[in-house]
Amino acid sequence: MTSGGQVAILGAGVMGETLLSGLLRAGRRPGELLITERREERAQELRERYGVDVVTNVDAAAKADTLVLVVKPQDMPDLLAEIAPAVRSSQTIVSLAAGITTGFIESRLPDGVAVVRVMPNTPALVDEGMAAISRGAHCDEGHLVLAEGLLAATGRVIRVPEKQQDAVTAISGSGPAYIFFVVESMIEAGVHMGLPRSTSTDLVVQTLFGSAKLLRETGEHPTVLRERVTSPGGTTAAAVRELEDHKVRAAFLSAIEAARNRSRALAAE
Repeated sequence: MTSGGQVAILGAGVMGETLLSGLLRAGRRPGELLITERREERAQELRERYGVDVVTNVDAAAKADTLVLVVKPQDMPDLLAEIAPAVRSSQTIVSLAAGITTGFIESRLPDGVAVVRVMPNTPALVDEGMAAISRGAHCDEGHLVLAEGLLAATGRVIRVPEKQQDAVTAISGSGPAYIFFVVESMIEAGVHMGLPRSTSTDLVVQTLFGSAKLLRETGEHPTVLRERVTSPGGTTAAAVRELEDHKVRAAFLSAIEAARNRSRALAAE
């Protein structure tokens, strides 16, 4: 695995801190990592918790070999303008900003800089993230391996063509929110039917966890697994009919398409 030399994480929000802590757990030394944070109180908290240097964006760009940009999409233009004078063509840029293309970043940095685009998701907080990476115009295999090594500290990594990133954003990037929405609805249904909230929560969360494990470990198609639970004329069949009558499948399709369209729009703003 390519180490990428010194790695700077620009942005100390939830995902930035998640990546930092994951890299440390994966064996990186604090001296190999930098992170940026403007607020001194937050910067001191990061120094004490992780033992890493907290620097400015410009200092990070000047010192590090790999820059991981973990900012909101709307903040990316200002960040690129700030660091561009310090960026060198030998550096690797790894961007975790939704909807921001590699071309957008390349056009605002020195010629020849390698840019890797990443769509992560929040299960990275528990080292079960799903990240999809795409190469920019100046990337080679080494740059992709480097990015894979960084993201593997917090979960699984796959490679996709950049044209698929908006769909990835809609499926796995936003996906945890859909799952939590379903879980929330199931818990509320249990409460409505008289279960204590804690009991309903335990039932739903373990059912979710077990079902996900069953999917991953058996490799069975979800339709096959669903049919095994659905006896003819039984309780599950009655429930699934209600879901179909209310067009839940179509609603998911529409929702995920809306997320994809919003990802496309972010790139144009």
